[in-house]
Amino acid sequence: MTASEDTGATIWYDGALLTVEGKGWQATESFYDRLPAKAKGMVPDGVWGLSRASAGICIRFATDASSLQVRWSLTESELSMHHMPATGKSGVDLYGRDPAGNWTFLGNGRALQMSNTASFETRSASECLLYLPLYNGVTAVAIGISKDNRLAPPPASVRDRRKPIVFYGTSITQGGCASRPGLAYTAIVGRKLDVPVINLGFSGSARMEPELADLLAELDPSVYVIDSLWNMSPAQVAERIEPCVRKLRRAHPETPILLAEDSNVWGTTPTEKGRVLRSVHEKLTSEGIKRLAFLSNEEMLETDGEGTVDGCHPNDLGMMRHAAAFVKALSGFKAELGLR
Repeated sequence: MTASEDTGATIWYDGALLTVEGKGWQATESFYDRLPAKAKGMVPDGVWGLSRASAGICIRFATDASSLQVRWSLTESELSMHHMPATGKSGVDLYGRDPAGNWTFLGNGRALQMSNTASFETRSASECLLYLPLYNGVTAVAIGISKDNRLAPPPASVRDRRKPIVFYGTSITQGGCASRPGLAYTAIVGRKLDVPVINLGFSGSARMEPELADLLAELDPSVYVIDSLWNMSPAQVAERIEPCVRKLRRAHPETPILLAEDSNVWGTTPTEKGRVLRSVHEKLTSEGIKRLAFLSNEEMLETDGEGTVDGCHPNDLGMMRHAAAFVKALSGFKAELGLR
């Protein structure tokens, strides 16, 4: 690892030279893209455009500095959305590992323009985790520390030996509408289980096309999570989920697959699409497809209406509730996730 820039009192390190988590493919058009370059023209244009957002990608590093700076450059000038703040859409989050080994929030870097710099106190956390924007892309990320301090790859841990969980899903999976990148439900799950996560959420565009199933099959995760019902019609659920499961099972005979129902705040369990998904799950399991799990939507958002910004997308409370349901379901795969 080499410093990308020495400005005298501060040495800036290129984030791409550190430990980067959340990338399923290395051969990407831009370093912080989520799909490989070959997917351009292969997947729908909407999916390709959304794959340029850095949702779920994070940088791990160790430092002895009591404070640091983060510098990041964005691809889109629209920093916020009407129902999601710039802190989540375009900002960055820093977490640190506390003495007990848990990840704790250290601060959010607010995006005010296309190129931004934010300062953070590390609070004696030697290992840090920097989450990148959920709904914006980044062209460059750098971490600056005093020239009297050091920055290095994170210490070896059990996390490094754990295969990632791959989430494929909708805007909710991508992180809408968390107020910060670290509060996307996939990120919360990753911290709670201390497992790397690959976020393949595509806002309004998760329709389980065969090309996406082909790409998913190229990965080698600990668990596949399919959470795409909000973006699919009942007919698409009936038509596309089964071929996807069969394709993943052929490529990875032992890898668990978790099928999730569509969350809602109206207490509807199952929804129309949920009933279709249940029938697909029952059919596949009756035919001998093993390690195919199912997650009901019952506990995802609860029914008090407080977990959402618009009746669909979770707010931060909803993201916490969503994550708790997925952590509970995924904890059944202790061996695959390397959990005790």
